[in-house]
Amino acid sequence: MNQLLNEIRKKDAKAFTHGGKFHADDVFSAALLLYLNPEIQISRGNQVPEDFDGIVFDIGRGAYDHHQKDSRIRENGVPYAAFGLLWEALGAEILGEELALSFDETFVQPLDNNDNTGEKNELASLIGNFNPAWDAEGGTDEAFFQAVSVAGMILENKFERCRGNERADRRVEEILAEQERAIKAGKIPAENRQILILPEFVPCQKHLSETEIAFVIFPSNRGGYCIQPQKREYSLNYKCSFPPAWLGLENEELEAASGIAGAVFCHKGGFLMTTETLEEAVQAAKISLAEFHEAPVLVNFGGGEEAEALLQKLPGLTGVKIVRMALPELPELNEDGIFTEVAMEKQEWKNRIKAQVKAILKEKPEAVYVEGEVFYTYPVVHALRKKHVPVLTMIKKEERKLLIKIPSGS
Repeated sequence: MNQLLNEIRKKDAKAFTHGGKFHADDVFSAALLLYLNPEIQISRGNQVPEDFDGIVFDIGRGAYDHHQKDSRIRENGVPYAAFGLLWEALGAEILGEELALSFDETFVQPLDNNDNTGEKNELASLIGNFNPAWDAEGGTDEAFFQAVSVAGMILENKFERCRGNERADRRVEEILAEQERAIKAGKIPAENRQILILPEFVPCQKHLSETEIAFVIFPSNRGGYCIQPQKREYSLNYKCSFPPAWLGLENEELEAASGIAGAVFCHKGGFLMTTETLEEAVQAAKISLAEFHEAPVLVNFGGGEEAEALLQKLPGLTGVKIVRMALPELPELNEDGIFTEVAMEKQEWKNRIKAQVKAILKEKPEAVYVEGEVFYTYPVVHALRKKHVPVLTMIKKEERKLLIKIPSGS
């Protein structure tokens, strides 16, 4: 057990942070300390008392403050805030080394970055809204601890979700190994290799994206069985989809369209189907696999024939269909010498970008290749990255032109 954790958990433990307006940084720091010791006494003020004996965070220029000039920055460029500094010291004790690093990347770093740079973050905004109105009378301590209470519930749920996902990954690995043994023993037909039958529901979509599994089947809590298609790795698209004629149907209509006597329901979005029996669920998956012949799609946004020639050579995309989309027309401008601004209102501009992205996503692309001036391409790339759509562009290396995927988080 590390020294900081010993101090947090000792009898009559105390902590101190700044008073006045609070942010997600100090709120989640306090929630983290209370998670580890619900009895710790946290006080706030404008200056750390000289005789204070306890943990000081987000004030005082100490180990768990970040307002000093030489405050620390992560290797990836994200600066630490108090929450990140405390998590660095305590996270492994809560979730273990591997999960603690993942939690830092996905949950802590966005909050640290918001506190240091002001970059928009919805959770940080929600916590900040607990601050009293500018003209409210009285102090902020009561509102601070209300926000800490909410942050504490969020942390507890996030920790349990992290542990649950880890348990799910282990369980899925066990089930995959059991299926492979059953296939080798002839208990499961080899042609059913892309169908995974779960004895109970286990979250597995992300884990199975890296495998050849196209459908999972599991008992429904409403009776019968559920069938879920699995997405390709780094894609919004499924490895295999239900036949279009099934979508949105149920009971007799679905039975007639599918030829499956116990077919119950097929969601119009194509992400779920239910049947009365396991055998019917397997039949639905096998029919879908047999009838699915959809070619992968790439959108070429702004590029020409040279880009398409490279896109045709991408590995793992045999028979790819390339949809070319031209960059949008230049909108009306307000010019002042060499300086120019778009004449349309902010919402009109946002609607324009939204329409462009919607047209791209309508093609259900595996990835989007983008080429052109930043004015045209950046807003679209930014919107696609927020939706986790893979974005490709072209680079030159030693006179060779290469396609490169923009990394996640860019």
